Amino acid sequence: MGMERQETKVATTTAAFNLAESGYADRPDLDDDGREKRTGTLVTASAHIITAVIGSGVLSLAWAIAQLGWVIGPAVLVAFSVITWFCSSLLADCYRSPDPVHGKRNYTYGQAVRANLGVAKYRLCSVAQYVNLVGVTIGYTITTAISMGAIKRSNCFHRNGHDAACVASDTTNMIIFAGIQILLSQLPNFHKIWWLSIVAAVMSLAYSTIGLGLSIAKIAGGAHPEATLTGVTVGVDVSASEKIWRTFQSLGDIAFAYSYSNVLIEIQDTLRSSPAENEVMKKASFIGVSTTTTFYMLCGVLGYAAFGNRAPGNFLTGFGFYEPFWLVDVGNVCIVVHLVGAYQVFCQPIYQFAEAWARSRWPDSAFVNGERVLRLPLGAGDFPVSALRLVWRTAYVVLTAVAAMAFPFFNDFLGLIGAVSFWPLTVYFPVQMYMSQAKVRRFSPTWTWMNVLSLACLVVSLLAAAGSIQGLIKSVAHYKPFSVSS
Repeated sequence: MGMERQETKVATTTAAFNLAESGYADRPDLDDDGREKRTGTLVTASAHIITAVIGSGVLSLAWAIAQLGWVIGPAVLVAFSVITWFCSSLLADCYRSPDPVHGKRNYTYGQAVRANLGVAKYRLCSVAQYVNLVGVTIGYTITTAISMGAIKRSNCFHRNGHDAACVASDTTNMIIFAGIQILLSQLPNFHKIWWLSIVAAVMSLAYSTIGLGLSIAKIAGGAHPEATLTGVTVGVDVSASEKIWRTFQSLGDIAFAYSYSNVLIEIQDTLRSSPAENEVMKKASFIGVSTTTTFYMLCGVLGYAAFGNRAPGNFLTGFGFYEPFWLVDVGNVCIVVHLVGAYQVFCQPIYQFAEAWARSRWPDSAFVNGERVLRLPLGAGDFPVSALRLVWRTAYVVLTAVAAMAFPFFNDFLGLIGAVSFWPLTVYFPVQMYMSQAKVRRFSPTWTWMNVLSLACLVVSLLAAAGSIQGLIKSVAHYKPFSVSS
């Protein structure tokens, strides 16, 4: 303990010396790294996390519980929440290194991996992280289009009856969503979209509450569908092989529902320096994960109670609910508003990475480094405009929209993203970074149980990926263009 206190004292002294030497100590508008003063708080960080976590994943939880049943379903939800919170707490200590309080800042998840684990694992992490981020933005484009289409279909069912042939095209809705994202993507960074994140967090809670209320109303109205301890019944609802594949896919859907670790470092980089960023981030993670798990449990369990083994893949767009149609519409509007903000939370790290690389590659380019400030009317403030941002970010949004148009499959796509990203980004790298930073001895009890946890999560991810790929292949084979895939 004495050695640990001495190391902390040395780190504190070194940080203070570096701050004084850098010349930033006397600049109240700058942080210790010379960047613009960060102003994030526990509230804004919690809002970012809730925005990132409560997304389209909540919509498939009733279906996931239906595959697993009353016993295993809730247990798996709790297990994923505990693992996500625990690993997020480990990751929060890696924002600064080698000391979690006074060390050098790591601005991205990848930089944290490089500082703690070296270049080789940094490259592996970068591939996993950015593939996941791209996948999430494609998934959010799909989900938003489905919800926009569900509004049109809900009104159609209300006018023409529940058996009417009400369809809507995903493509038009995806184009509209892409246009909105092109505009929002011109905002430079996280610091400029804090308000959007808070609005999106409110929307996520709103549509989760609406789905929860509709489920309760359906149960109170006398709905008693078949719901069993083991979920969908072999020979009645599904075949034996379908039961296995769906069980695996449901693990991917639940994993996706807790996908936010890959943007945790970027969120933490918005926090003010005092109190210590890692402590604030741990509290924000606990608040965020606890809030989302409460809603997930209620939505998943009550959704299963309302629909039983025939729970739809998306309980607000699969039309398990028809009335009151206006409330279904409000829920889907909230989904759209939420995912408009969540898309930005997940794509900003991609933007920052590509633009930082371009600036280092072409430091003298006016196209890359030039920026003009436009003064907005009505006293709305200044808006920075960059040619690089305009071209590159627009191209990215268009490409994700085209990919979503090609594969508009909600459950299968989200399950695959969750399966592929859960183990490396949520579990493996945070565990490895923590053990490296804390200098955990090989084969010690801590080293052993953390590696057992990592291995178990790897097995879960592989099974979930297999189930989602099988579901995706099946969906492609039965795909009918110009209809809503819910």
